[in-house]
Amino acid sequence: MDRVKTVAKSLQIERVGKGDSLASNVAKQLEKQISAGHISVGDKLPTENALCDLFGVSRTVIREAITQLKSLGLVETKRGVGTSVIRAQSSETLFAYRIDPTAIADILHILEMRLSVETTACELAALRRSDEDVAILEKHFNEFDEALSRGELARKEDYAFHLAICTATRNPFLKQFYEQFNKNVIPRAKLINTNLKQVATDEYLRRIRSEHLEILNCIKNQDAEGAKQAMHNHLYRAYHLYERYQSDNKFDLE
Repeated sequence: MDRVKTVAKSLQIERVGKGDSLASNVAKQLEKQISAGHISVGDKLPTENALCDLFGVSRTVIREAITQLKSLGLVETKRGVGTSVIRAQSSETLFAYRIDPTAIADILHILEMRLSVETTACELAALRRSDEDVAILEKHFNEFDEALSRGELARKEDYAFHLAICTATRNPFLKQFYEQFNKNVIPRAKLINTNLKQVATDEYLRRIRSEHLEILNCIKNQDAEGAKQAMHNHLYRAYHLYERYQSDNKFDLE
């Protein structure tokens, strides 16, 4: 408890004004304190009551702010223990901010990594998936379709599908590893900066949909070897596409 009081006294907090978005303001200030080392990894945050006094806000606002910090992977709350800092940088900035989704070199490096990690993840997902996992994968597959029908590149939906595969492995470290990158691991932003005809882009996205369906069916049928190969084929086609672009400076979607 003494350590918690020491942490509270060391924080450089500005009381929240009424014109601010209260919870977001509190969350951003706490994130800044954590990143600056004023609250160390392993330390507990001050109690709800103490934070209410520090910021001049209600407990509802503090709870919402803590939820935001949890979504960034910075803190965790345990019953009877309190809220503790588990990471000094958010999962959104730890790795993903370094990835330029329009830089070919970054895209190829990321795809190399994904070829190694996700082929194994897909195999494990097929072996370990639950019915609930299959339902979630189907949901993200359908959301991908809906995004395409709106004329979007569906990067967010694509990422959600792949993250759900990592989740289905039942290996929390695979899931956590993949969460750090967000949708920047999906390289299609590069397509925006080319003179590709819309029909070619549509064909490319339809191919991705077909590959996702093959992966989904293999996981659903618990075909581990088929799932592993389907993911390898899916990612290698993307790698080969951007590798050719690097050498020829044009996309060949054939």
